[in-house]
Amino acid sequence: MSSRPPTGSRSARDLERYAALFSARATSTRSSAMRDLMALTAQPQVISLAGGLPDMSVFPAEVLAKITAQVAAEASARALQYGPTEGLDDVREAIAHVMAAEGMTNVEADDILVTTGGQQVIDLVCRTLVDPGDVIIAEAPTYPGAVPCFGSFEADVVQIAMDADGMRVDELEETLDRLEREGRRPKFIYTIPTFHNPGGVTMSLPRRKRLVEVARERELLVLEDNPYGLLRYEGDPLPTLYSLDGGEFVIYLGTFSKILSAGIRVGWAVAPGPVYQKLNIGKQAADLCSSSLSQLFVATYFRSGLWAEQLTCFKEVYRRRRDVMLDALAEFFGPEAAWTRPEGGLFLWATLPDYIDTTDLLARALEDDVAFVPGRAAYLDGRGGSSMRLNFSGVTEEDIREGVRRIGKVVREQVELYGTLTGSAGGAAQAPPAPAAGSEGALADVVPLPRRAGDNRARGSR
Repeated sequence: MSSRPPTGSRSARDLERYAALFSARATSTRSSAMRDLMALTAQPQVISLAGGLPDMSVFPAEVLAKITAQVAAEASARALQYGPTEGLDDVREAIAHVMAAEGMTNVEADDILVTTGGQQVIDLVCRTLVDPGDVIIAEAPTYPGAVPCFGSFEADVVQIAMDADGMRVDELEETLDRLEREGRRPKFIYTIPTFHNPGGVTMSLPRRKRLVEVARERELLVLEDNPYGLLRYEGDPLPTLYSLDGGEFVIYLGTFSKILSAGIRVGWAVAPGPVYQKLNIGKQAADLCSSSLSQLFVATYFRSGLWAEQLTCFKEVYRRRRDVMLDALAEFFGPEAAWTRPEGGLFLWATLPDYIDTTDLLARALEDDVAFVPGRAAYLDGRGGSSMRLNFSGVTEEDIREGVRRIGKVVREQVELYGTLTGSAGGAAQAPPAPAAGSEGALADVVPLPRRAGDNRARGSR
């Protein structure tokens, strides 16, 4: 009989055997809701609107084969060897080129730290800046993948309400004043200003400028997470926070996961000099260096000149899928629901009546072989119970429509049940009111984008 330690389901039964060995950090770490869903959504019959997956079937197989063969033929020794912690020069130059495409023309290759995906940047920033009990400020809701990371470093995360123009910077300033009175200074402000995950909204230019001003006035760091900025389907591009700031207080996070491939696990950070050095040291301790093979694949791909054409292809496919999802929501979710209308990115945020719990709704939806991310995964305090994140990039147009139909069917069942139990006709989803000035903890969900004249694909009020 094997004497190895128990794994899988057995480890849960034998937890007490190891409980005393776990660190406080490990004990407090939350599992990622998205990772938990992966095993379920990997089943072929499940339509998953849960993941943040780019559709790699859009990436030509012959290009993958050609680039891989070229790396093997021209740089096999480098590809199979350790590299410098900060990254290979070839890929750092490619990253500088990508950043320039978003208006950040003052970034040089030496300013860039290559990481193992964008997720590692969040981890390294927390590792570098956060002690247990330190304050991090984030939007409400925030990226579900950041939630377990913040928790693992035992941070006190204060979430700031959003509306159709992104983070409420006025509320941010009120919160900063309150924290200052309490003698607490946030270590950084985490934001996804462009095509927010999960909110689907974009921070307006006046708020971007004011956020950068606030950071300068109070000497606070801002972590700008920008995985989706090049995936714009309509409207005019806005400057990044990094370009507005010039790199004095903004740490920039980028990744190839959404514009090239998630599987290559290549991201990057650009940060003020002293912060950059600490991030580099933290990465040395974490993984020595990112994969040389993945980095050379990226560098070779960008030298081929194919990236702009491929990006256009991604945008065309995702734009159509977004529109299909918006139309399906209008058809199947009914007047009780509201949702955002993203100008780009991969997600939208839907809100149901407050008597519907989307965590329970997910369990019921999985019986019908469809999945989404429940809203609570995007908060650290249990809020978001009536909301959900829906992804439109990772499945076909047919599956989007069918998946939304199945979720809508379950929603209607819940609305009808509520009406039967209460004798009412249910109720439309209402955006929670903004908190009163100076209030603590009473932060609102994302306010759905207003319906545009002649467009029934986005519901809600500001």
